[in-house]
Amino acid sequence: MSAERTRVFVTGAGVCSPIGNDLETFWENLVGGVSGAGPITRFDASTYETRFACEVKDFSIEGILDRKEAKRMDRFVQFAVVASHSALKHAALDLETTDRDRVGVIIGSGIGGMETFETQHTNLLEKGHGRVSPFFIPMMISDMAAGLVSIQFGLRGPNFCTVSACASGAHAIGEALRLLRAGDADVMICGGAEATITPMAVAGFGNMRALSTRNDDPQRASRPFDKDRDGFVLGEGAGVLVLETEEHARRRGATLLCELSGYGASADAYHMTAPCGDGDGAARAMRRALQDAQMKPEDVGYVNAHGTSTPTGDPIEVTAAKTVFGDHAKKLMMGSTKSMTGHLLGAAGGLEAVIVSLTLARGIVPPTINLDTPDEACDLDFVANKARTIQVKAALSNSFGFGGHNATLAMKVSA
Repeated sequence: MSAERTRVFVTGAGVCSPIGNDLETFWENLVGGVSGAGPITRFDASTYETRFACEVKDFSIEGILDRKEAKRMDRFVQFAVVASHSALKHAALDLETTDRDRVGVIIGSGIGGMETFETQHTNLLEKGHGRVSPFFIPMMISDMAAGLVSIQFGLRGPNFCTVSACASGAHAIGEALRLLRAGDADVMICGGAEATITPMAVAGFGNMRALSTRNDDPQRASRPFDKDRDGFVLGEGAGVLVLETEEHARRRGATLLCELSGYGASADAYHMTAPCGDGDGAARAMRRALQDAQMKPEDVGYVNAHGTSTPTGDPIEVTAAKTVFGDHAKKLMMGSTKSMTGHLLGAAGGLEAVIVSLTLARGIVPPTINLDTPDEACDLDFVANKARTIQVKAALSNSFGFGGHNATLAMKVSA
């Protein structure tokens, strides 16, 4: 790998999340160990086996979208536009003086406009085909988050969507890194967005037995690596990064949060929903990210785990980490912030890349909450229940999706 290749930096971040819709509130709640879980309010879930989720609260489009525009966007697209607006503002990127032909957008989504699909299907069944909205298709399709972020801000560079289940957001960021290195853009807006707290999605995941049913105590339901975990907690929202080439960022005097230095992707080629039992696919993604970043395993101090709180997935990820890091696995920190945010599916990789960027920039590692009785098969340092003030020099962020899709991002402190 050439040492002369283009370096890429994170210069801005934006979120819409179950624990805050601005970066500072989000970070304060994250390091404070605040859970975003609570009873579902988006629909009547009283007859469901799982009746709680991590919903985005107090979401507002004011000052960003007018109400007519918003009505023509699914909720996941609204999240993407608002988070992108926040990320651009955080990056202090003046689009009026930026070549917008050189600014691209990749926003991943695992499912897309699920709420729109369900609403319009109800219209079809109850009112007839004539009452299906002419905006149904463009509101539903997964690429519309990237498309409308591009339209909203006049960004004319490379523009597309990654759809790889729960790896979608991480794949979006990794592919953006590749475009910047290739010289196809100077700036990329990238991440993930999802809004699937809907009747059909909750029913589908619930009937798979994938969701926690801890209805009596939702805030303690997402408990990655804990012996008593019983499934994941569904979340929603968006996480978006502004990536810039080093030349572009330094020329305009941008603040560098961290360097995005590597990206690894792999396939399990094993099962529709279950990860490969020996963690081989996850391990290959991590190794490729390290190789791409020109890092040694012992350089890494923190891994933001996929860590969904499922009985099967958590120990397999631990096995994969031990395979990659060897003896160093016992020395690094490996936590799951899904214990607080829930699982944002296609947006998870975007939100967690934001978290890793802030971890490196601010010298605080967020906790894994609800970790009271560690699973014997999960015996690493998971930063249990309390954030840790420590400067991490390099970190990985893992995202693994149904279909055997694996993506790992490698980041390090800006220098």
